[in-house]
Order: sequence, then structure tokens, then C-alpha cells
Amino acid sequence: MKHENHTQEELFWRIRLFDALSYPSVMISLDKTVVGANKKFYDVYNLTPEDILGKKCFHSFLYKDTPCNSDACPISRVITNKEGHSYTLKHQYKWEERVFSPIFDDKGDVAFVLSSIRDITRTKSLENQLIGVKEFITRVIYASASAIVAADRSGKIELMNSEAKELFGAYNGGEGTITRTEQLYPPGKAKEIMRMLRDEKIGGRGKLIIPRTTIVNAKGEEIEVEMSAAIIYDEHGNESATMAIYNDLKDKIKVEKELKMTQKQLAQSEKMASLGQLAAGVAHEINNPLTGVLFYASMLLERSDLDADAKEDLNYIVEDANRCKNIVKSLLVYSRSTDSNKRIIQINEIVEQSLKLIRDQKKFRNIQVRRYLSEEMMLINADTNKLNQVIINLVINAADAMHGTGKITLHTYKDKPHKKVFLEVKDTGEGIPRENLSKIFDPFFTTKEVGKSTGLGLSIVYGIIEEHGGRISVKETGTKGTTFIIEFPLYLPTEDGPHFCGPSVMQ
Repeated sequence: MKHENHTQEELFWRIRLFDALSYPSVMISLDKTVVGANKKFYDVYNLTPEDILGKKCFHSFLYKDTPCNSDACPISRVITNKEGHSYTLKHQYKWEERVFSPIFDDKGDVAFVLSSIRDITRTKSLENQLIGVKEFITRVIYASASAIVAADRSGKIELMNSEAKELFGAYNGGEGTITRTEQLYPPGKAKEIMRMLRDEKIGGRGKLIIPRTTIVNAKGEEIEVEMSAAIIYDEHGNESATMAIYNDLKDKIKVEKELKMTQKQLAQSEKMASLGQLAAGVAHEINNPLTGVLFYASMLLERSDLDADAKEDLNYIVEDANRCKNIVKSLLVYSRSTDSNKRIIQINEIVEQSLKLIRDQKKFRNIQVRRYLSEEMMLINADTNKLNQVIINLVINAADAMHGTGKITLHTYKDKPHKKVFLEVKDTGEGIPRENLSKIFDPFFTTKEVGKSTGLGLSIVYGIIEEHGGRISVKETGTKGTTFIIEFPLYLPTEDGPHFCGPSVMQ
């Protein structure tokens, strides 16, 4: 009697335990018949025992009239493997997780299968939203015009978008593989950045903006970039990852250099204009008394009663006065006070004509003058005499820079889309010292000995080129030589086709 009461008591609490399950659950026999259901099941699905008990599980749960394939049936798998199994099912707009657990008899064999049904629609919805957000963030990162890199707390790179791979030359596999943040910077730079990131006084906790810093690509080349970095913290405030955004400053630096060059050219133009006005005034003031000196000195030389010493002194006066007269003439050219006689002409013709006008052939005895003149039609509106003066001045300066030995190259070409014609004059001399580059077009600046140069040559050249609407600058200079480049507006009367002329040599 006592044993019977104990059995009833055990059966009672087992039934109570089954009803207390928080998920709708059913008990299924080995032949896949529903033999029981808990209270939660009846309440959720609004069913009665008559609606469910004695029916096959596939009728009630899979909404079909045929049994499952034995290999796919979760109940068969639980009975065979004697262990739980679960799967997810979508029915209309509802997601369910079906969990099947074995119920063993006293011998350890599966007697029944407990099936619990969990509504995971909300979880699935949040999961899909999370996946959508992650996909969106991934698309944003990979579509960004900035280079983005993320790494774990040990410095191992976990994410690198296409712009970052392009910037760092870091592609998976091969020589360009970059796997750690230390590889992105010069030695010691990564640690310095982390130190600044952790310093709240610099940019705030875990935040850092550096307007200009240096990174290193896979080839070991240094690149100037703008950088913003951040530490990513977990929910406990511990460092879990780092990320950085980089913008290549190459184009910005190029624009800054061009802007500085333009500002220098504007300053030079303003300075030359002011000095031009001064030079014109000085030249006119000197010209009148100088003419008188030459006139009276020449008249004295015609006298027959002068002794030899007096004539020699007068010749010195005339010689120095003529030298002053040439300087005055140069000042007038520099100030653009002389008349201009422009016409449409092929630039190659001016180059050839200028080289023929060089009188001091001894200076060029050990110098090769090579001409690379394009056969394209390159017309400019120019004063031939003034441009002859420009080319002769540049060629003679080049010869002086080489101390009588070397090679001078004259190269003409055009940029038709931008309507420009270019003339380059290159020598193999010792180059222009960096400290003199900003002064070479200044009037009266010279590095030659006193008496050998007035320092007006390149100033006059600058003024003539400006008068023709062009520009002159030093394209490059160094120990291997200097290249001056002159730019003229292209005159376009007709369409023409491109050709190139090979080198010719003038000894």
C-alpha cells in the first residue's frame, strides 16, 4: 500500500512538472502518436485533448498527411541515437524551434519523445535586423572613399577595405601581405599612436585626430596621410579593438605646392612690375646725361692736339659710357618700354634662328647642343627679336654653368588640349643652389664676378616671357644639371597631326 502511494505521488509530481514547463510541449510515443500535452500547449494553440491526443505528430506539427522520411525525422533520430535533437521551422510568418528530448524507461531505452515548441519569431527578427545592419555597415566601410583599417587588441588586422588595400598596397597573399598594425607605420610609430589614444588630454579617451602623419606601404614607401583613430571598448570598458581612417594627402600636398608656386609667381610678377617702372625711370634719367658724356668725349677724341695718354683716357670714358648705354638699353627692355613687333611664327624657327645668332663660338667648342624639335605645327604670337634674346641668354647661361664642357638640349613640344607650347632648355652643369632658386629672376642678382654680369639677363628673360603671356620656371635642378621650361599660348589656325623629330647636333 505504501509503495502504491509512492508511485501515485511520483506520477502526480511528474504530471505537475510536465504542466509546469514554460514552453508548449507534447509527449510522443515510439510509433509517433501524440499521447499527451501540457497545459501551456493547450493554452497557446487553443486546443483540447480531443483535438490532439491519439493523432500522429506529422498531422499536428508538420501540417501534412504523410510521415517524415526516416533519415530526416527528428523523432527517429532521437530514438536511434538516444540523444536530443532540434531544428528551426518557419510556418507562415512565424518562426519555431522544435526541441526533441528522449524520455527513458527503467532499462535505459527510449520510451517516449518529449517535443517542445519555442516561438523564436522575435529572436529571428532581431537576428535578421542585426544581419541587415552588419551588411549595411560592411557596405558603408567598403564603399568609403577613405582607407579604413580595424585590428584586434593584439594588433592583428581583422578588416581592411579596398581603399586601404590600395593605399597600403596590401593584398592577400604575395609580397604585399600586411597582417599587423605595426607594418602600417615607421618603426615605433604604432606604439606612439596607441600612447596618444590612451591619453585623455590629447584627443579624449580612445580618440585621436592627426592632421598629417606618415604611414608605410607594402613596398616600404612613406606616404603622408591625414588620420583619425579610435579604440573600441567592450561593454565592460575594456579595450577590444582599434580602428583608423586614413586619407592620402598626395593630391592636397600637390595643390599646396602649386598654390605656393602660384603665390611666388604672383609675388615675382608684382615685384618685376614695380622694378620695371623704377628701371624705366632710371634708364630715362641716365640716358640724357650719358648721351652728353659720349658726345663730348667723342668730340675730344677728334682733336689732333691731344697726347696719347689723354686719348687713351678718353677711349676708356667712351668704352665705359657705351657699357652704361648697353645697361640702360637692357633696363628699357626689362621695363618693357621698347616697342614690340609680334607676328605668328613657328617656335622651332625661332630656336634655329637664335642658335645661329650666337657669336661666341669659342664658348661652345667643347659643348654639344642637341635639338629635339617636334614636327607638329606649334605657332605662337611672338616678337622674334625678343625671343631670340631669351633663347640666346638661356643657352649662354647654360654654357657658363658647365664651364665650357657638357651638353645643352633644347626640346619643343605642345599640349593641344590645353593650348600650350613648351620649350625646355637643359644643361649638364652643376645646378642652381637651393638658396638661390627664389632669386634667379630678380634684377641685378648674379653669382658671377663683379664686372662680368649686370644680373639683368634672367630678369629680362622673365619680363619678355611675361610680355608674351607665357611663364618661365626651373623645372628641375641638381648636380646633374638644370632644366628651364618656358610655356607659351598656342596659336591654332588649323588642325594638325602629331609628329616627332629626332635629335640633331650642333658642335
